[in-house]
This record gives sequence, structure tokens and C-alpha cells, in this order.
Amino acid sequence: MGAIVGGKRHPLFTSDTPLAMNQRTVFFVSDGTGITAETFGNAILAQFKITSRQVRCPFIDTPDKARALAQEINRTFEAEGQRPIVFSTLVNAGVLAVLRETCKGKVLDMFGTFVQRLEHELGIKSSHSVGRFADISGNQAYHDRIEAINFSLTHDDGQSNRGLDEAEVILVGVSRSGKTPTSLYLAMQFGLKVANYPLIPEDFERQQLPPAIVPHRDKIYGLTITPERLSEIRSERRPGSHYAELANCRMEIAEAEAMMRRSGIRWMSTTTRSIEEIATIILREIRPKNAAL
Repeated sequence: MGAIVGGKRHPLFTSDTPLAMNQRTVFFVSDGTGITAETFGNAILAQFKITSRQVRCPFIDTPDKARALAQEINRTFEAEGQRPIVFSTLVNAGVLAVLRETCKGKVLDMFGTFVQRLEHELGIKSSHSVGRFADISGNQAYHDRIEAINFSLTHDDGQSNRGLDEAEVILVGVSRSGKTPTSLYLAMQFGLKVANYPLIPEDFERQQLPPAIVPHRDKIYGLTITPERLSEIRSERRPGSHYAELANCRMEIAEAEAMMRRSGIRWMSTTTRSIEEIATIILREIRPKNAAL
């Protein structure tokens, strides 16, 4: 069967030598995509100082698939000498029961932990449907997210000025300061239409923001970064170039930050922040009306 690792299907990787106590193989098991199990599981694992090998196992939706997966988990246990951790968001009780009964991993039923308690508290049964969008055909929130992603791609890196009045957030900053990944994250996770514009030498010469976005100042948020980190990132893309030189990066960052101050727009450094943190701060400060929170 294999597992999804890095977006590709692989046979399970196992070790021929026992793992240390602070190392575990972790399986994220779902009868859907496995994204919820992986996200929630990693949030929990972050509380522990361990090194983990991670395997996403989506679409485990029959007892036969559960048995086949259990065999792979058991082989991992035998090879590594440590019980694998299994984060499960399996909705089907029968499939979950097969996994529990036949695998030697530590199975953590993430849905059951909360769903059963909520059923008791609310006095109603859950739908037990697989996946957040079991049927996306009539789900307006899903279609809004797709529209937001398309908008953000069209307005990436200042490619288009059309429809900027529809933008809910406009990100500015020097090249490689984190604008594109943040734009797409806001679109995919929150359904926001986000445009982003690079600050370039012509903007520094004019000492003004790109003219197309000036009328939308209340939607603008700036991203900056330390020159040292910017130079590292740019050197990976264009090694040995003036674009990546530390002196040039220092100049661009200084000019960009000075412009943001003069323009009175909000901004933050992305140097040590994750995309999730950056997005949360932007949402808190701009508070777009249509964010699908």
C-alpha cells in the first residue's frame, strides 16, 4: 500500500537499528486526506523534544486497508524497537476498531476524544461524515476559497492591477520577504483575496509606494526581514548576484522600512515567524470582513 510522504506515495521507511528513546515513527491515519490528523498531531508533537519520522496514510476507509496498514505499523515496530505513534481521525468505528485490534502502535483517536464528549454535551449525534467537505458541490465557503486562491495567484508579485478594489489584503515588501507564501496561505486557509507587490528600486527612487496600491492604504500590510536572512534566501535563488549581496539587501531593507514609516502602514519582520504567525497578526490588525475564520 505505502504511505504519503512529502506528497508522494512511498513504501514505509524503516530502520535496521533500534531508535533512541526520543525518536519515534509517527503515522497520521485518516479515511479522508489526512491533513487534519497531520496538523493536529504536529501541534501536539511540538510540545515534546523528540525527533519523528512522519508518514501520512490517507483514505484508510475499509477494514482491509486498516489491516494492511496495521501490518506496516507492526513491521516498523519490529524494526525500530519503539512503538509507533498513530494519530487517527478515522470516522468509521469499524475501521478504527480493526486498526486498534491489529496494530502494535499507540493509537490516539483524535476525533473520538472530542466527538463523543460533544455528542453527550449537545445531546445529539454527529454526522460521522468523512472530511470537512464531504460534498463540495454546494459548499459556498469552498468555492470562495478557490476564487480567493485564483485572485491571489493573478495578483502575485504585482502582476495585475485589475480588480484591486476586491482585494481584502495587499502585502508589500522587498523581493523574497515572504509575500507570496503568506498571500496563498491567507487565501487557502481563510478565503481572503490577497494581492502582493514587491518594493523595487524605482519605488525607492520615488520614495513612494507603488501608485496602484496607494488608494487602498487601509488594506496594505508591510513585510520586512533582516538583511542577513534575505541575503541567504536570495543566494539560494541567484548565488553570486548583486541581487543577493548583503550590502544591497541592507540598502533595500532600509529603504523599504523607511517608506513604510513615511506611509504610515503597518508592518512586521518575517525573519523568525512562521507563515501561520504572520497570517494571524495580519488578520488581527487588518480584520478583513470576509475572512472565513
